[in-house]
Amino acid sequence: MNILILGSGAREHSIAWAVKQNPKCSRLLVAPGNAGIADIADISNINIENYHEVVKLATQEEIDFIIIGPEAPLAAGVSDELKNKGFLVFGPTKSAAQLEISKSFMKDICTAAGIPTANHSTFDNHALAKKYVSEQGTPIVVKADGLAAGKGVTVAMDLATAYQALDDIFSSSNKKNMDEKVVIEEFMEGEEASFFILCDGQKLLPMGTAQDHKRVGDGDTGPNTGGMGAYSPAPVLTKQIQETVIEEIVKPTLIEMERRGQPYQGVLYAGLMINNGQARLVEYNVRFGDPECQALMMRLGAQVLDLLIATSSGDLENAQINWANDHALCVVMASNGYPGKIEKGSIITGLQSLTSSSSQMCFHAGTKKEGENIVANSGRVLSLTTRCETLAEAQKLAYEMVKNIDWQDGFCRSDIGWRAL
Repeated sequence: MNILILGSGAREHSIAWAVKQNPKCSRLLVAPGNAGIADIADISNINIENYHEVVKLATQEEIDFIIIGPEAPLAAGVSDELKNKGFLVFGPTKSAAQLEISKSFMKDICTAAGIPTANHSTFDNHALAKKYVSEQGTPIVVKADGLAAGKGVTVAMDLATAYQALDDIFSSSNKKNMDEKVVIEEFMEGEEASFFILCDGQKLLPMGTAQDHKRVGDGDTGPNTGGMGAYSPAPVLTKQIQETVIEEIVKPTLIEMERRGQPYQGVLYAGLMINNGQARLVEYNVRFGDPECQALMMRLGAQVLDLLIATSSGDLENAQINWANDHALCVVMASNGYPGKIEKGSIITGLQSLTSSSSQMCFHAGTKKEGENIVANSGRVLSLTTRCETLAEAQKLAYEMVKNIDWQDGFCRSDIGWRAL
């Protein structure tokens, strides 16, 4: 099969790495890719949010299967256009992707289906939103309604922080968000974890659990980021909790989506808050999480391609996942200043000394090649990912990999996996 993956991050690098191992993959093309992906796949530098360019590329390259990595092409309707042209695509339609595109839509689904989630209110008026926050008090959670690359959520422990979050969302200088709504939620106590479920429109198949570290600093301190590291499986998501989540959260969601004429097909990523053995839904994402995906791909390997094809073909009924009794852990290296202002172009050395195997991989996120050098090109730059029999061993190996990287303008957390350990 000729396979095309859309995306340029470590998530897409890890998917490409797993897919490439499957004998069904005869040619692998990634658009736009990055410096690390270029070592294992052909690269095409197109705008993946422009469906005309994607359809043209898929047609010219005689692509048999397309995997959409990030959420932006889904929001742009790329999946719809490809499916309309007859391509087999992994990724939901734009209509079904509203589960992530709009937090207020997701909350409406929860209300209609009786899904346990945080109490909330939605506003499109700055003054009314501020009044509500003052009445509710803190701690409180402020969320931009639309897509924000994992950084549109503020957990405000005081009113000043909550008001600043509202100012940022409703600011007239931020034209992208001028007409957006804000969802204001109660602060939920507990431990957050991620549950991934494959859905083919009718059937579902649990794909695994993970836990990521959203905060920039050790001990889960500082501002939210797109994710500073992750590990899989997540011990807090016990088998009993997973079964309850399927019955009380995931199945009611899929039934309600079907009822609305928006059937869901793809991977459904449920962000959950676990407290006293009970799970409540924090949010849905309609693609693999990053960096959770890197840990999952390390554990699953070549079988990933078969699972994604079965999902996209409506054939999950006979699919199964072969799990090893193992643990994977991913440490993200980011540019200094992230998630704030960063400088691009710093040189990274030491990458050639790293071992690449089924138990350790360096997945590239924001990298590009300049001459003979690999340079940093975004906030999150590398995902050092390992797989071992125990989580402690995986953690030790990951930080041994970090020590081999010579990058003065980068940093990472030193405690990825601490909750489980």
